[in-house]
Amino acid sequence: MKIWHISDTHTYHEQLRIPEGIDMVIHSGDCSNPRDPYNNEPEVREFLGWYKSLPIEYKIYVAGNHDTSIEKRLVQPIDFAEAGILYLEDDYVMVEGLKIFGSPYTPNFGNWSFMKDRVKLERMWRVAIEEDVDILVTHGPPKGILDKSYNREGVFEMCGDKSLLNRVLEVQPKYHLFGHIHNHKDIINAGMQKLSKYDTWFSNGSVVTDNKFGFLSSNGNIFEI
Repeated sequence: MKIWHISDTHTYHEQLRIPEGIDMVIHSGDCSNPRDPYNNEPEVREFLGWYKSLPIEYKIYVAGNHDTSIEKRLVQPIDFAEAGILYLEDDYVMVEGLKIFGSPYTPNFGNWSFMKDRVKLERMWRVAIEEDVDILVTHGPPKGILDKSYNREGVFEMCGDKSLLNRVLEVQPKYHLFGHIHNHKDIINAGMQKLSKYDTWFSNGSVVTDNKFGFLSSNGNIFEI
């Protein structure tokens, strides 16, 4: 199965080049922008129309911290289902023998959606991520993997979730897909990475660069499983 992973399109999805021969597309969150859920809703619904139209058999969506209208249920899971999209929010789906888990949650940072304290996330990942998962989809990255940025004081940091990393290295899914942390100035996060001691491939599918919204710096990642 050939899979196209994209993330953090932030309303610029129309600029993506739709690859041919794709069996499944997985979007790991942030199709929208506004914090106010009522302003956010039209952007999510416009994205849903585009996503539904893609000539790809299987479509999966996991929400992100900017998808405020989804968290507030102005856009509901049934809206995805009626569009032929598999929406995952802390649950699993089986697609042609592949067990796929999706979660939108990231560590607290600002007043956005689908965020939890890091201590609560540690407990959640340990229970929610089962050992036989094939593809793990989260909005945010694990600590130290395609998660580099600068904080508000301009200090370089790794923004990912350490407890998520710990669980991924225990379970070792075939693929871990995420976004949330974009390319930033001289830092490239978009792409794929594998650690030499482990079997998991990591994919940051974010397609934009911080402070340069309006054009895409990536077209997502494609892999076969």
